[in-house]
Amino acid sequence: MAEMEVVGNFLEAAVRSATPLGFAALGALIAERAGVVNIGIEGSLVCGAFASFVVAGLLGPEAGFVAGGLAGMSMGLVFAVFVVALRAQQIIVGAAVSMLGLGLTASLHRIAVSSTGPGAPISTFLPLQVPVLSEIPVFGQAFISQPVTTYLLYALFPLVGWGLYRTVGGIALRAVGEQPSAAVSAGHSPARIQCAALLACGFLSGLGGATLVVAQTGIYSDGMSAGRGYIAMAIVALGRWTPRGVAAGALIFGGVSALQFLTQAVNWRVPYTIVLATPYLLTLVAMAALRGARAAPAALGRTLNRL
Repeated sequence: MAEMEVVGNFLEAAVRSATPLGFAALGALIAERAGVVNIGIEGSLVCGAFASFVVAGLLGPEAGFVAGGLAGMSMGLVFAVFVVALRAQQIIVGAAVSMLGLGLTASLHRIAVSSTGPGAPISTFLPLQVPVLSEIPVFGQAFISQPVTTYLLYALFPLVGWGLYRTVGGIALRAVGEQPSAAVSAGHSPARIQCAALLACGFLSGLGGATLVVAQTGIYSDGMSAGRGYIAMAIVALGRWTPRGVAAGALIFGGVSALQFLTQAVNWRVPYTIVLATPYLLTLVAMAALRGARAAPAALGRTLNRL
């Protein structure tokens, strides 16, 4: 019975850890399907976390969650202006946006919240049990104490899949990521589609950052995105640029992140720093393994010409 409880707790921690990664990875999937590499996701994540903390402290976790998405979208808008409108190099702009988000939130945190610590904890979403899911033996333990944001995320995966493969807008978006000139021939504007994709990417990434605060920790600390934006991009590649693959990849990385809870529960004598580094090591391994992968959109990372 004790072993079953440990497994159940590990699964619960894995799903919880996967949730912010899943939001960010889903946003990255939309952007990359439109042909844009957005490494500025890290900036959207941390801005979403900070905005959710401030707004949730005033208006509650629901408002904080939405505010986090809007803050992330604002960073996506900055990225879109430089990459789509001004046709700047995507990687350079993405790095700048990430640094902007990290620096801006650190400065605002010291000015508006606290100069010495993370500030007082805020109210978070209460756990929500889904009767059918929570009653599944062993695996049901993963859904006993999950907040509503987790269920929202896994409802979004099939919705995004339907949008990408079953709607005119989704087909046009994928066409831009494969061959922008073909999208133009069909009467679509690649620039507008990429802007919309980047706004959606920023919003979802901001929700990922908000999840860290209003659904998990209840506090904000500088740099709490902790590289999750970069891990999200690895998840997209690991998932072969499909919603189903991204969902599975998020769970894999969530499980790796949850190893710290498992090692504590079974009292393994493993250095804590090694456990914390495992998700980033897995990111490197995944990138190396997929170096020759051909599932990526053909026009990924290319700057749009004046079509």
